Amino acid sequence: EMYTETISPTFTGMAFSQAAETCFVKLKLLLLAIEIRPDDGSDRKISINPRGVKISPNTVGFFIAQSAEEVKRAWFFCKACHEDIKDEKQIKKCKCKALAGSKKTSLATMPIKPSALKKTVSMKDGNTNAVNGRTTIAATDGPKKEKTESRLDADSTPNDIDFKSTEMRYDSTGMFHWTQSTSIEDSILDRNQAAMTVLNGHVVVCLFADPDSPLIGLRNLVMPLRASNFHYHELKHVVIVGAVDYIRREWKTLQNLPKISVLNGSPLSRADLRAVNVNLCDMCVILSAKVPSNDDPTLADKEAILASLNIKAMTFDDTIGVLNQSSNAPDAMSPLGSPIVLHRKGSVYGSNVPMITELVNDSNVQFLDQDDDDDPDTELYLTQPFACGTAFAVSVLDSLMSTTYFNQNALTLIRSLITGGATPELEIILAEGAGLRGGYSTPDTLSHRDRCRVGQISLSDGPLATFGEGRKYQDLFVASLRNYGMLCIGLYRLRDAALTTVDATSKRYVITNPPFDFGLLPTDQVFVFIHWNKRQSTSQ
Repeated sequence: EMYTETISPTFTGMAFSQAAETCFVKLKLLLLAIEIRPDDGSDRKISINPRGVKISPNTVGFFIAQSAEEVKRAWFFCKACHEDIKDEKQIKKCKCKALAGSKKTSLATMPIKPSALKKTVSMKDGNTNAVNGRTTIAATDGPKKEKTESRLDADSTPNDIDFKSTEMRYDSTGMFHWTQSTSIEDSILDRNQAAMTVLNGHVVVCLFADPDSPLIGLRNLVMPLRASNFHYHELKHVVIVGAVDYIRREWKTLQNLPKISVLNGSPLSRADLRAVNVNLCDMCVILSAKVPSNDDPTLADKEAILASLNIKAMTFDDTIGVLNQSSNAPDAMSPLGSPIVLHRKGSVYGSNVPMITELVNDSNVQFLDQDDDDDPDTELYLTQPFACGTAFAVSVLDSLMSTTYFNQNALTLIRSLITGGATPELEIILAEGAGLRGGYSTPDTLSHRDRCRVGQISLSDGPLATFGEGRKYQDLFVASLRNYGMLCIGLYRLRDAALTTVDATSKRYVITNPPFDFGLLPTDQVFVFIHWNKRQSTSQ
């Protein structure tokens, strides 16, 4: 669960990374973020795993822990009295003068169930592909219509900017990628064009909707995948498969977001699914905008469930070698104008396609997994599809309602994780109905790119590979923080990690904040808060 608590004066002056390490090693608490009070007196803001920030007096921290009682250690901790204590449960209020001062009123410590967080973390790794145990980055070129952009120095004033030669690449707040309005006709692909594009490492959105169905706000799904703390070449292509008459009504909110295509078809059509290379996608999202009938609530999810089972039942040819040979010609281009680049081997079986299905009715989760023997009366967050991140229900958000009443800042933190960085300014712009507006790149807006994002790192190779050989989670946590500034928040483990037989599946489940002595496996992947990298080519 997530809690907020004022951090002890012992931490004052420490760098955030040092404070996070002390909290994890000595207090057995995971410090995710802190509340920063700007010197100019402006609104406080929540900063996740901030870089180069020192803890100031009476700073409020955001923690993941088992109970509010545990989180009090962060306030009670005293270096003089507790430095040599090995059992964190012995860290209790001491009588030092350092703590004699009255504690500022901290935010209410109201828990948030991890059920609201688990899939958030899985989905937010929008732009790091975990494939066959290795992390890759989609390698597509930047915008083709790119003009020369004048480089801006920190000292430049608006009068120095050559607006004619400066291209707008971000929205007016600098939080999201932005492009000139694109008409939906220019974004529609037919099956042949989609097949020729050789889509790979993309996001497929299967959308069930009638022409008059209520709008579901596709912008809220796509915007986090367009956050400005990703470089342009890291943005995943989003392909929406559904009725174009409905998507046309949503298009006004999508027209300024780059790399979106529409296939006018049906998510139940295998021909359409093959055309968009669903076996090569990084995630397939199944949504329905249709209004469920009042006759039988069980039938509200029938199309989404059928689409999910249909994909799982498909088989795909292993054609990656043929495609590699055919694309060796120089300047091989797809119909969308981007070079044909093959990043990875796709799934041969539909059951291995990464997928998440939205459900209206919790009890329908029992129909998603044919090999799952969960009791039909099992609560949603205890079922295998939810634990493995393949099902999401609106009821998951119910626990956030009471939490928001008691602790609005905790909700702000979760929203930052989900949206990639919502700001009050952007909220006002969207609420007024203006939509995303382009903005010129100034030092102020460009600085907004420097914020953390959720990443997924493999332990099978790369700099963290040594930790997969039976080391403990605490070793990984400390080394990642010290050497790379990455804050580990959990593991993504194979369900059948112990099996080596043909019965083993590729399903994974999330372990949020494992115990410090938790053993690691080479097949594990780690969820981390990773800093934005200024370099165009992100080093793995």
